[in-house]
Amino acid sequence: MKRSVCALALAALVGCSTVQETPKKAEEKFPTPAVPGYQDMAIPADNPLSAAKVELGKKLYYDKRLSGDGSRACYSCHVKEKGLTDGLPVAIGAYEAKLTRSSPTMWNVGYYPALYWDGRSPALEKQVIGAWSGGNMGATGKDGRPSVDDVVAKLNTIEGYKKEFEAVFGPGPITKENAAKALASFMRTIVSTESKWIKFKGGDESALSEEAKRGWKIFSEKAKCTNCHDGILLSDMQFHNVGIGMDAPKPDVGRFTVTKDEKDTGAFKTPTLLDISKSAPYFHNGSVATLEEAVDLMANGGKKNKHLDVTNLKAVKLSKPEKADLLAFLRSLDVEYTITEPTLP
Repeated sequence: MKRSVCALALAALVGCSTVQETPKKAEEKFPTPAVPGYQDMAIPADNPLSAAKVELGKKLYYDKRLSGDGSRACYSCHVKEKGLTDGLPVAIGAYEAKLTRSSPTMWNVGYYPALYWDGRSPALEKQVIGAWSGGNMGATGKDGRPSVDDVVAKLNTIEGYKKEFEAVFGPGPITKENAAKALASFMRTIVSTESKWIKFKGGDESALSEEAKRGWKIFSEKAKCTNCHDGILLSDMQFHNVGIGMDAPKPDVGRFTVTKDEKDTGAFKTPTLLDISKSAPYFHNGSVATLEEAVDLMANGGKKNKHLDVTNLKAVKLSKPEKADLLAFLRSLDVEYTITEPTLP
Protein backbone atom coordinates (compact mmCIF):
# COMPACT_ATOMS: atom_id res chain seq x y z
CA MET A 1 0.00 0.00 0.00
CA LYS A 2 2.77 2.39 0.90
CA ARG A 3 4.53 1.58 -2.35
CA SER A 4 1.35 2.27 -4.33
CA VAL A 5 0.91 5.65 -2.63
CA CYS A 6 4.56 6.51 -3.31
CA ALA A 7 4.25 5.39 -6.89
CA LEU A 8 1.14 7.57 -7.36
CA ALA A 9 2.89 10.53 -5.76
CA LEU A 10 5.92 10.05 -7.98
CA ALA A 11 3.75 9.76 -11.07
CA ALA A 12 1.96 12.95 -10.10
CA LEU A 13 5.26 14.77 -9.74
CA VAL A 14 6.50 13.47 -13.09
CA GLY A 15 3.21 14.45 -14.70
CA CYS A 16 3.44 17.97 -13.30
CA SER A 17 6.98 18.35 -14.55
CA THR A 18 5.95 17.45 -18.09
CA VAL A 19 3.32 20.20 -18.29
CA GLN A 20 5.41 22.95 -16.74
CA GLU A 21 6.46 25.57 -19.31
CA THR A 22 10.14 26.17 -19.80
CA PRO A 23 10.85 29.71 -18.58
CA LYS A 24 11.28 32.06 -21.51
CA LYS A 25 14.69 33.62 -21.90
CA ALA A 26 14.40 37.32 -21.13
CA GLU A 27 15.06 39.50 -24.17
CA GLU A 28 18.47 41.09 -23.95
CA LYS A 29 18.08 44.71 -22.94
CA PHE A 30 19.67 47.31 -25.19
CA PRO A 31 20.60 50.69 -23.72
CA THR A 32 18.72 53.58 -25.27
CA PRO A 33 21.17 55.49 -27.48
CA ALA A 34 22.05 58.81 -25.91
CA VAL A 35 23.99 61.96 -26.59
CA PRO A 36 25.42 62.99 -23.20
CA GLY A 37 23.68 66.07 -21.87
CA TYR A 38 20.67 65.74 -24.16
CA GLN A 39 17.14 64.50 -23.58
CA ASP A 40 16.21 60.82 -23.77
CA MET A 41 15.52 59.47 -27.23
CA ALA A 42 11.88 58.53 -27.77
CA ILE A 43 11.62 54.84 -28.69
CA PRO A 44 8.25 53.69 -30.14
CA ALA A 45 6.32 51.35 -27.86
CA ASP A 46 5.71 48.97 -30.75
CA ASN A 47 9.38 48.82 -31.70
CA PRO A 48 11.50 48.45 -28.54
CA LEU A 49 15.24 48.16 -28.96
CA SER A 50 17.10 44.90 -28.53
CA ALA A 51 20.67 43.99 -29.34
CA ALA A 52 19.57 41.36 -31.86
CA LYS A 53 17.19 43.76 -33.62
CA VAL A 54 19.84 46.47 -33.87
CA GLU A 55 22.35 43.99 -35.30
CA LEU A 56 19.80 42.76 -37.83
CA GLY A 57 18.99 46.32 -38.83
CA LYS A 58 22.68 47.07 -39.24
CA LYS A 59 23.02 44.23 -41.74
CA LEU A 60 20.00 45.44 -43.70
CA TYR A 61 21.39 49.01 -43.67
CA TYR A 62 24.60 47.83 -45.37
CA ASP A 63 22.96 45.34 -47.75
CA LYS A 64 22.72 46.39 -51.42
CA ARG A 65 20.29 43.55 -52.10
CA LEU A 66 17.55 45.73 -50.60
CA SER A 67 17.65 48.13 -53.56
CA GLY A 68 15.65 47.53 -56.71
CA ASP A 69 18.71 46.99 -58.88
CA GLY A 70 21.07 45.65 -56.22
CA SER A 71 23.38 48.62 -56.70
CA ARG A 72 23.22 50.43 -53.37
CA ALA A 73 22.44 50.10 -49.69
CA CYS A 74 21.18 52.72 -47.26
CA TYR A 75 24.81 53.26 -46.30
CA SER A 76 25.73 54.10 -49.91
CA CYS A 77 24.15 57.55 -49.50
CA HIS A 78 25.40 58.11 -45.95
CA VAL A 79 29.09 57.19 -45.89
CA LYS A 80 31.41 58.00 -43.01
CA GLU A 81 33.99 59.78 -45.19
CA LYS A 82 31.36 62.34 -46.24
CA GLY A 83 29.88 63.12 -42.83
CA LEU A 84 27.14 60.50 -43.39
CA THR A 85 26.09 62.11 -46.68
CA ASP A 86 27.18 61.04 -50.17
CA GLY A 87 29.15 64.17 -51.07
CA LEU A 88 26.98 64.88 -54.13
CA PRO A 89 24.91 68.01 -54.84
CA VAL A 90 21.78 65.87 -55.07
CA ALA A 91 21.40 62.19 -54.30
CA ILE A 92 21.72 59.51 -56.97
CA GLY A 93 19.36 56.64 -56.29
CA ALA A 94 19.01 53.11 -57.63
CA TYR A 95 18.98 52.80 -61.42
CA GLU A 96 21.15 55.96 -61.41
CA ALA A 97 18.07 58.10 -60.81
CA LYS A 98 18.97 61.74 -60.11
CA LEU A 99 16.91 62.92 -57.15
CA THR A 100 15.95 66.51 -56.36
CA ARG A 101 17.63 67.02 -52.97
CA SER A 102 20.92 66.18 -51.30
CA SER A 103 21.36 63.25 -48.93
CA PRO A 104 21.07 64.60 -45.37
CA THR A 105 23.43 63.44 -42.65
CA MET A 106 22.31 60.58 -40.44
CA TRP A 107 23.90 61.84 -37.22
CA ASN A 108 21.40 61.67 -34.34
CA VAL A 109 18.54 60.94 -36.74
CA GLY A 110 16.70 59.07 -33.98
CA TYR A 111 16.08 62.33 -32.13
CA TYR A 112 14.28 64.04 -35.00
CA PRO A 113 10.48 64.29 -34.76
CA ALA A 114 10.22 64.77 -38.53
CA LEU A 115 12.38 63.29 -41.30
CA TYR A 116 13.48 64.48 -44.74
CA TRP A 117 14.40 68.06 -45.62
CA ASP A 118 10.71 69.01 -45.60
CA GLY A 119 9.78 66.93 -42.53
CA ARG A 120 7.12 64.94 -44.35
CA SER A 121 7.75 61.71 -42.44
CA PRO A 122 6.93 61.62 -38.71
CA ALA A 123 8.77 58.40 -37.88
CA LEU A 124 11.88 56.51 -38.92
CA GLU A 125 9.89 53.37 -39.68
CA LYS A 126 7.77 55.29 -42.20
CA GLN A 127 10.81 57.03 -43.63
CA VAL A 128 12.43 53.65 -44.25
CA ILE A 129 9.46 52.42 -46.28
CA GLY A 130 9.30 55.73 -48.15
CA ALA A 131 12.97 55.67 -49.15
CA TRP A 132 12.84 51.95 -49.95
CA SER A 133 9.85 52.28 -52.26
CA GLY A 134 10.96 55.58 -53.78
CA GLY A 135 13.82 56.85 -55.88
CA ASN A 136 16.44 56.28 -53.19
CA MET A 137 16.35 52.49 -53.19
CA GLY A 138 14.25 52.13 -56.33
CA ALA A 139 11.93 49.29 -55.22
CA THR A 140 9.01 51.13 -56.80
CA GLY A 141 7.15 48.24 -58.43
CA LYS A 142 6.82 50.42 -61.56
CA ASP A 143 8.19 50.13 -65.10
CA GLY A 144 9.14 46.52 -64.58
CA ARG A 145 11.11 47.22 -61.44
CA PRO A 146 10.65 45.11 -58.30
CA SER A 147 8.47 46.37 -55.47
CA VAL A 148 9.43 46.33 -51.81
CA ASP A 149 7.36 43.16 -51.44
CA ASP A 150 9.37 41.58 -54.27
CA VAL A 151 12.63 42.45 -52.51
CA VAL A 152 11.27 41.05 -49.23
CA ALA A 153 10.34 37.83 -51.03
CA LYS A 154 14.00 37.47 -52.00
CA LEU A 155 15.09 38.13 -48.43
CA ASN A 156 12.85 35.23 -47.42
CA THR A 157 15.01 32.92 -49.54
CA ILE A 158 18.17 33.85 -47.58
CA GLU A 159 18.40 31.34 -44.75
CA GLY A 160 20.56 33.55 -42.55
CA TYR A 161 18.06 36.39 -42.66
CA LYS A 162 15.12 34.04 -42.05
CA LYS A 163 16.73 32.76 -38.85
CA GLU A 164 17.60 36.23 -37.59
CA PHE A 165 14.14 37.64 -38.29
CA GLU A 166 12.52 34.70 -36.48
CA ALA A 167 14.84 35.19 -33.52
CA VAL A 168 13.85 38.86 -33.29
CA PHE A 169 10.22 38.91 -34.38
CA GLY A 170 9.06 35.33 -33.86
CA PRO A 171 7.89 32.65 -36.29
CA GLY A 172 6.67 33.70 -39.71
CA PRO A 173 8.00 35.14 -42.95
CA ILE A 174 10.00 38.35 -43.22
CA THR A 175 7.76 41.37 -43.83
CA LYS A 176 8.58 44.89 -44.99
CA GLU A 177 7.13 46.22 -41.73
CA ASN A 178 9.50 44.13 -39.62
CA ALA A 179 12.42 44.98 -41.88
CA ALA A 180 11.60 48.68 -41.43
CA LYS A 181 11.48 48.23 -37.66
CA ALA A 182 14.91 46.59 -37.64
CA LEU A 183 16.41 49.27 -39.90
CA ALA A 184 14.94 52.07 -37.78
CA SER A 185 16.32 50.45 -34.63
CA PHE A 186 19.83 50.47 -36.04
CA MET A 187 19.48 54.06 -37.29
CA ARG A 188 18.62 55.17 -33.76
CA THR A 189 22.07 54.02 -32.65
CA ILE A 190 23.88 56.43 -35.00
CA VAL A 191 24.64 59.02 -32.33
CA SER A 192 27.47 61.53 -32.13
CA THR A 193 29.05 60.48 -28.85
CA GLU A 194 32.61 60.45 -30.21
CA SER A 195 33.13 64.15 -30.93
CA LYS A 196 35.16 67.01 -29.50
CA TRP A 197 32.02 69.16 -29.49
CA ILE A 198 30.13 66.78 -27.21
CA LYS A 199 33.11 66.59 -24.87
CA PHE A 200 33.40 70.38 -24.85
CA LYS A 201 29.71 70.77 -24.04
CA GLY A 202 30.19 68.23 -21.26
CA GLY A 203 32.72 70.50 -19.58
CA ASP A 204 36.02 69.47 -21.17
CA GLU A 205 37.49 72.86 -22.13
CA SER A 206 40.56 71.17 -23.60
CA ALA A 207 38.48 69.39 -26.25
CA LEU A 208 38.53 72.47 -28.52
CA SER A 209 41.49 74.57 -29.58
CA GLU A 210 41.69 78.21 -28.49
CA GLU A 211 40.90 79.23 -32.07
CA ALA A 212 37.81 76.98 -32.13
CA LYS A 213 36.65 78.33 -28.76
CA ARG A 214 36.89 81.88 -30.09
CA GLY A 215 34.92 80.66 -33.10
CA TRP A 216 32.23 79.22 -30.82
CA LYS A 217 31.85 82.62 -29.18
CA ILE A 218 31.43 84.28 -32.58
CA PHE A 219 29.03 81.54 -33.66
CA SER A 220 26.84 81.84 -30.58
CA GLU A 221 27.12 85.52 -29.66
CA LYS A 222 28.07 87.76 -32.57
CA ALA A 223 26.74 85.84 -35.58
CA LYS A 224 23.92 84.30 -33.52
CA CYS A 225 23.99 81.12 -35.57
CA THR A 226 22.39 79.48 -32.54
CA ASN A 227 19.09 81.09 -33.52
CA CYS A 228 18.70 77.96 -35.65
CA HIS A 229 21.73 75.73 -34.96
CA ASP A 230 20.89 75.47 -31.31
CA GLY A 231 21.77 73.11 -28.48
CA ILE A 232 24.11 70.18 -28.32
CA LEU A 233 22.71 68.74 -31.57
CA LEU A 234 23.26 72.10 -33.30
CA SER A 235 19.75 72.13 -34.73
CA ASP A 236 16.44 73.56 -33.55
CA MET A 237 14.73 70.86 -35.66
CA GLN A 238 12.57 73.58 -37.19
CA PHE A 239 12.16 74.78 -40.78
CA HIS A 240 13.55 78.04 -42.17
CA ASN A 241 13.77 79.82 -45.50
CA VAL A 242 17.34 81.05 -46.05
CA GLY A 243 16.77 81.75 -49.73
CA ILE A 244 18.55 78.77 -51.23
CA GLY A 245 17.08 77.85 -54.62
CA MET A 246 14.34 80.46 -54.46
CA ASP A 247 15.70 82.21 -57.56
CA ALA A 248 15.09 79.13 -59.72
CA PRO A 249 12.34 79.31 -62.39
CA LYS A 250 10.42 76.67 -60.44
CA PRO A 251 11.81 76.72 -56.91
CA ASP A 252 11.56 73.82 -54.49
CA VAL A 253 9.01 75.11 -51.98
CA GLY A 254 10.16 72.73 -49.24
CA ARG A 255 8.02 72.59 -46.12
CA PHE A 256 5.08 74.16 -47.95
CA THR A 257 4.45 70.85 -49.73
CA VAL A 258 3.66 69.33 -46.32
CA THR A 259 1.81 72.12 -44.48
CA LYS A 260 0.31 74.09 -47.42
CA ASP A 261 1.00 77.16 -45.30
CA GLU A 262 2.40 80.05 -47.36
CA LYS A 263 4.81 81.09 -44.61
CA ASP A 264 6.56 77.72 -45.01
CA THR A 265 7.38 78.35 -48.67
CA GLY A 266 11.03 77.55 -49.32
CA ALA A 267 11.62 76.49 -45.70
CA PHE A 268 13.81 73.46 -45.00
CA LYS A 269 14.81 71.66 -41.83
CA THR A 270 17.81 73.03 -39.97
CA PRO A 271 20.56 70.44 -40.49
CA THR A 272 22.95 69.58 -37.71
CA LEU A 273 26.43 70.99 -38.23
CA LEU A 274 28.13 67.88 -36.86
CA ASP A 275 30.69 66.57 -39.35
CA ILE A 276 30.08 69.68 -41.46
CA SER A 277 33.70 69.79 -42.67
CA LYS A 278 33.17 66.48 -44.50
CA SER A 279 29.69 66.95 -45.95
CA ALA A 280 30.15 69.47 -48.79
CA PRO A 281 28.39 70.58 -50.94
CA TYR A 282 25.88 72.31 -48.69
CA PHE A 283 22.15 73.02 -48.31
CA HIS A 284 19.21 70.98 -49.57
CA ASN A 285 20.18 71.31 -53.22
CA GLY A 286 23.94 71.08 -52.82
CA SER A 287 24.35 74.47 -54.48
CA VAL A 288 27.12 75.81 -52.23
CA ALA A 289 30.43 74.10 -52.84
CA THR A 290 32.56 75.06 -49.84
CA LEU A 291 32.25 75.77 -46.15
CA GLU A 292 33.74 79.23 -46.71
CA GLU A 293 30.99 80.07 -49.22
CA ALA A 294 28.33 78.76 -46.86
CA VAL A 295 29.62 80.95 -44.03
CA ASP A 296 29.68 84.02 -46.31
CA LEU A 297 26.13 83.38 -47.48
CA MET A 298 24.73 83.02 -43.97
CA ALA A 299 26.75 85.96 -42.62
CA ASN A 300 25.15 88.06 -45.35
CA GLY A 301 21.71 87.14 -44.02
CA GLY A 302 20.84 84.49 -46.59
CA LYS A 303 19.42 85.16 -50.06
CA LYS A 304 16.63 87.68 -50.26
CA ASN A 305 13.20 86.43 -51.27
CA LYS A 306 9.59 87.01 -50.29
CA HIS A 307 9.60 84.29 -47.62
CA LEU A 308 13.09 84.82 -46.14
CA ASP A 309 13.25 84.11 -42.39
CA VAL A 310 14.22 87.64 -41.36
CA THR A 311 13.46 86.88 -37.72
CA ASN A 312 16.37 84.49 -37.32
CA LEU A 313 18.65 85.61 -40.15
CA LYS A 314 20.57 88.82 -39.64
CA ALA A 315 23.54 90.04 -41.65
CA VAL A 316 26.74 90.34 -39.61
CA LYS A 317 30.11 91.75 -40.61
CA LEU A 318 33.01 89.48 -39.71
CA SER A 319 36.67 90.41 -39.86
CA LYS A 320 39.12 88.01 -41.48
CA PRO A 321 40.38 86.75 -38.09
CA GLU A 322 36.78 86.29 -36.86
CA LYS A 323 35.85 84.34 -39.98
CA ALA A 324 38.96 82.18 -39.55
CA ASP A 325 38.01 81.43 -35.97
CA LEU A 326 34.44 80.64 -36.95
CA LEU A 327 35.64 78.21 -39.62
CA ALA A 328 37.99 76.63 -37.08
CA PHE A 329 35.02 76.02 -34.80
CA LEU A 330 32.95 74.48 -37.60
CA ARG A 331 35.84 72.21 -38.55
CA SER A 332 36.13 71.07 -34.93
CA LEU A 333 32.65 69.53 -35.13
CA ASP A 334 33.86 66.29 -36.72
CA VAL A 335 32.49 63.02 -35.35
CA GLU A 336 34.26 59.67 -35.26
CA TYR A 337 32.23 56.92 -36.93
CA THR A 338 33.00 53.82 -34.88
CA ILE A 339 30.46 51.45 -36.49
CA THR A 340 32.10 48.49 -38.18
CA GLU A 341 30.72 47.04 -41.40
CA PRO A 342 28.83 43.79 -40.73
CA THR A 343 29.15 40.41 -42.38
CA LEU A 344 25.97 39.84 -44.41
CA PRO A 345 24.00 36.58 -44.59
